Amino acid sequence: MTDVLPKEVLEGLELARKRDLKKRSRLRVKVGDATYPILRTWDNGFALDRDNADHLRGLVDVFDGSKHLYQALIVASMEEDHEMSFEFKRATCAAEKPPLDYDRPDDAPVALLPR
Repeated sequence: MTDVLPKEVLEGLELARKRDLKKRSRLRVKVGDATYPILRTWDNGFALDRDNADHLRGLVDVFDGSKHLYQALIVASMEEDHEMSFEFKRATCAAEKPPLDYDRPDDAPVALLPR
């Protein structure tokens, strides 16, 4: 028995798979005003839909819903089926407050009371 499907059916299945991945994933890549849903992630990269994100490179912001996770420098690494894979050259975690310029001791007072 052969399991060969017509080309149109395979394309329809692939479109349905991509639509499902986009709905399930809250992760997004933002470049300027454009936002792209992330289909898959791994330790040092992620994959986007090839149709609308094959031109990305450089500095991007990665969000989980509205939470800013990190700012990353990316390069395109591999094109596979309907996905474009990107690798991180650098990924810096986003912080809610600026870093301190000095090391604060554990027993340092939070504030001083006036006399």
